[in-house]
Amino acid sequence: MDKKILIIEDEPAIRQILAEPLKSAGYGVVCAADGVEGLNAFREQAVDLIILDIMLPKLDGYRVCETIRRESQAPIILLTALDSEDAQIKGFDKLADDYITKPFSVRLVLKRVEALLRRAARDDENTTIHYRDLSINEAERRVCVAGKEVALTRLEFEILLLFMKNIGRVFTRDDLLNLAWGYDFVGDEKGVNFHIMNLRRKLNVGYIETVRGVGYKIAKD
Repeated sequence: MDKKILIIEDEPAIRQILAEPLKSAGYGVVCAADGVEGLNAFREQAVDLIILDIMLPKLDGYRVCETIRRESQAPIILLTALDSEDAQIKGFDKLADDYITKPFSVRLVLKRVEALLRRAARDDENTTIHYRDLSINEAERRVCVAGKEVALTRLEFEILLLFMKNIGRVFTRDDLLNLAWGYDFVGDEKGVNFHIMNLRRKLNVGYIETVRGVGYKIAKD
C-alpha cells in the first residue's frame, strides 16, 4: 500500500495513537503539530488523505480545510472534541469529507480512511445522469442544478449518486451508512441527517424526500 496520510494534530499523544496503527496498516504517515506546519507539509508532500484537528495553534482546522480544498480534492477527515451540530455543519461547509469526534475508535478511523481512499480511487465512468434540473457526472465528480455547478463533499456526492442511480428506491439510514460511507458505522446516525440536510440546502431543489419512519429517496417522475 503506497498511500500517504497527513495527520495535522497538536496533541503528541493523539498523533501517535493515529500514526502507529496507520503505519501498521501499510500507509505512509506525515505529521504536523499546527495549522501552518500542516499546510506546509500538505504542499511539500504528495498526500492522499488528511486527518485534520479543528482546534489547532496558529491556524485553525477550518481555515486549513478551506485552504486545502481550494488546492486539492484529497479526502479530509476532521477530528475534534467539538460534537455540536453547528461545529459539524461548519466543517462540512468547508468541504470536509468526514467528521470524527474525540474520543474515537482507532478501528473506526482506519475503516473511514480505507473507505474514503477506496472511493477516491474508483475507476472513471464517464456517465452523466439527469433528473429534472439535476445532473451528475460520476467521472468528473460534477453536479449541476439548472446548468449551474454545485460544490459537494465526497460523501454528499456519493449519497446523491446513490439516489440518482436508484430513482424511486427508499434508502434507510443504515443503507446510506453501508453503501455511501462504505464501513460499519459505530455510534448514532446523526451524521447521515447532517449530510442529507446539507445536500438539500446546497441543491435547493427539493428532490430528496423523507419517507417517514423509513429513510430517504428521490421520487420517480
